[in-house]
Parts: sequence; structure tokens; C-alpha cells
Amino acid sequence: MNRIEERFRRLKEKGQKGFVVYIGAGDPNLDATHDLALAFDDIGVDVLELGVPFSDPLADGLVNQLAAQRGLDSGTTMTNVLETVTKIREKSKMPIVLYVYFNLLHKRGLQKFVLDAAKAGVDGLLVLDLPPEESEDYEQLMAEVDMCPIYLVAPTTPPDRVGLIVKRGKGFIYYVSREGVTGMQRTVSNTVGEMTAIIRQNTDVPIAVGFGISNPEQAAQVAQNSDAVVVGSAIVNQIAEKGQSMELVSHVKAFTAELITGIR
Repeated sequence: MNRIEERFRRLKEKGQKGFVVYIGAGDPNLDATHDLALAFDDIGVDVLELGVPFSDPLADGLVNQLAAQRGLDSGTTMTNVLETVTKIREKSKMPIVLYVYFNLLHKRGLQKFVLDAAKAGVDGLLVLDLPPEESEDYEQLMAEVDMCPIYLVAPTTPPDRVGLIVKRGKGFIYYVSREGVTGMQRTVSNTVGEMTAIIRQNTDVPIAVGFGISNPEQAAQVAQNSDAVVVGSAIVNQIAEKGQSMELVSHVKAFTAELITGIR
């Protein structure tokens, strides 16, 4: 069984909610990405999303845009991101998802990208700008290597399209709880309960909710209507503040552990 599916199966058996972390790969460098990954595993993060740096991250707000730029500035490429995943796999079985734009798959070649990612130990891909209507070849390749194609549902997605999207997804469905781009927010969206109910009418695949969650209280609130909570910008912002500091990993680890208390 795919590591993502296995993790959510175990969470369900225990009656627990999952915690998904997003960080930009290579921010501030890939050694830090490796060390942060192991720290996240140590405190019980269930899935790690690694954002592959890209020059035009249209789905991302300022915090994650700057993280992508720092990743590019540190020399991060698709090849050395996969090398870092391979290195993480030497010590960790934590599920890993690549958060990526289709241009990077296209440049490498779709089949080669999927095969290389699977070989490195990646468990799923979240391709931000690949609609399910255009995903048949991609999904077939993913199935052949037992990787999960993860799809997004937004507050503006019509109910009939929700059904089309979620029937194609595996691992988890990512519900984007706010319109617009990624970023920290003061309050939790009031659409979470309604939209997760619509999603559940169409699939048994777990639902992870993200965009805007930045403290334990918000995580707890979102967890009431979801199977997992996704936190990105709030953690990426901590990485930005600590930068090259020797305290980077310990600080981010402690900050993330506090967030996890909201759902555990």
C-alpha cells in the first residue's frame, strides 16, 4: 500500500486527524530541507509536502513565492530535490508529496518525471495547474508506480465538478478553504463544513484542508470537518525569519509541534 494511504488508514483506526506540513524545497538550502523533514517526522507530522521551486508559482501568496525564490537562489533543481528525498528515505518513512507546477513535469518528460520521483521515494504529486480532464496519461503512469495523484477542490468548485475531481484523486483530496492564493489568515473560512460534506458525498478518500491555517486553535477548528489539516505559510514564515540561523531546525520543530497540539 502507498505510504500516504497507509498513514491515513492508521489514523482512521486510531480515531486521529492527520497533520500535513508544506515547506519550500531548498529554502534556505537542501541540507536544511533534509534536516527539517527528519524533525517533522520526529514530532509526528503525517505527510510532508515539498514545494519544488518554480519561477512563476501562480497558486502561491507572497510568503511561499519568496520561499520559491530562495529555493531557486540556493541552486535547487528538480534533480537535487529528488536526491534530497532519497536521502530523507534513508532515515524516514514519512509520506512525501511534491507540490509542483506542470511545466517542470513537461520539461523533464512526464514519464521520466514520474519514474524518477517514484524511484526517489516520493509517494504522491500535487500538480497545481493540471486539470483532471487533461490527466489521463499522467494518472496511468502514476498508477503503474503506485503514486497518488492528489487534486484540489476550491470553495468556488461547482458540486458536479467536485464529483469529477474527487473520483480521480488518491491519497487525499486537498480542499483549498479560501479563494485566491496561499497565505496566513486571521480566521478560518466558513465554507469548510459545507464543502467537505459535498466532497464526502462523492468519495471515501480522506480530505485535507489547507490555506490560511496558522495557529493551534485554527487547526483544531478545521479538524472538526476534515481528516487532516495542512499548514504551509505559517511554517514557511518561520523558516524565512530564522534563515541561516543554527536554531532554524529546532525553532521550526518547536513551532510545528505546538500547531500539532491543536489536533491531538
